[in-house]
Amino acid sequence: MDFFDRVGKMAIGSRLRRLSDLLTEDAVRIYASYGVPLQPKWFPVYSVLAHGESKAISEIAAEIGHSHPSVSTIVREMSRAGLVAGGQDTHDKRKNVVRLSRKGRQIARRIAPQYRDVAAAVDTILAQTQHDLWKAIGEWEFLLGQQRLFDRVRQQKKARESRDVRIVDYQPKYAKAFKQLNAAWIAKYFKMEQPDYEVLDHPKEHVLKPGGHIAVALYHDKPVGVCALIRKDRTTYELAKMAVAPEAQGKNIGWMLGRACIDRARSLGARRLYLESNTILVPAIQLYHKLGFKKITGPPSPYERSNIQMELVLDAAT
Repeated sequence: MDFFDRVGKMAIGSRLRRLSDLLTEDAVRIYASYGVPLQPKWFPVYSVLAHGESKAISEIAAEIGHSHPSVSTIVREMSRAGLVAGGQDTHDKRKNVVRLSRKGRQIARRIAPQYRDVAAAVDTILAQTQHDLWKAIGEWEFLLGQQRLFDRVRQQKKARESRDVRIVDYQPKYAKAFKQLNAAWIAKYFKMEQPDYEVLDHPKEHVLKPGGHIAVALYHDKPVGVCALIRKDRTTYELAKMAVAPEAQGKNIGWMLGRACIDRARSLGARRLYLESNTILVPAIQLYHKLGFKKITGPPSPYERSNIQMELVLDAAT
């Protein structure tokens, strides 16, 4: 069984490299058979300069989609082969540019038949295939330009791991996790304050009995995230004490906790949610914005660390 058939899509990069190696090997032989002193990797740079314009390395790199160091290396190699020459831009003496040398320009006359024959050979291959590889490559480049493969894989990882997360109601057995998870992030950035001790040491008295709620995120049945709803009046609740264990971050747990608490708040008759935070907690602020919270100016906060207040007005569309 062929390795790539066995491994599957996981080896797409390796398979493309194998195809690239095959094409590059043949390209070397094709250039030699036409008496064209080019290396395959030089072709993009040569093609750009073949129009007769002098260009800076940065301009070439932008046009062919290569890095500046990569183009610099190719230009040096072509210079040693006598195919390019450098100099100052005629319009801007501070700018160094490269152009084809006389030897490089002479290649253009010899390479024209090669262009025609290669294009015709590629067309014969495309005519024999069910899928147009040239168009497919263009589609892949477009899609990866919109979102890189790394980011797409990271999304899939988050989605997969999120399926192993359960949001459950608070029970006394989660009291230790409720306090430790919150105390950890507070101590990392700030200091524990009296309101923290009141809520974290006595969640039943300060959260649950007044009509609030605590959501707990379990990952493989281990509590790794918490979030509280503290009742302020009949229609207003505070979203508070959200915390996710560092080792569990990146699994969409904050979003899941936030959505669970919003849904619970609505079921409790809430029409408004508000929260207090600090702008140095950038991921948290981004999450709150994603959940629909907007910055407001509210009453004085009982927390020294608070420098931003946000609210979410609940309605049927939320």
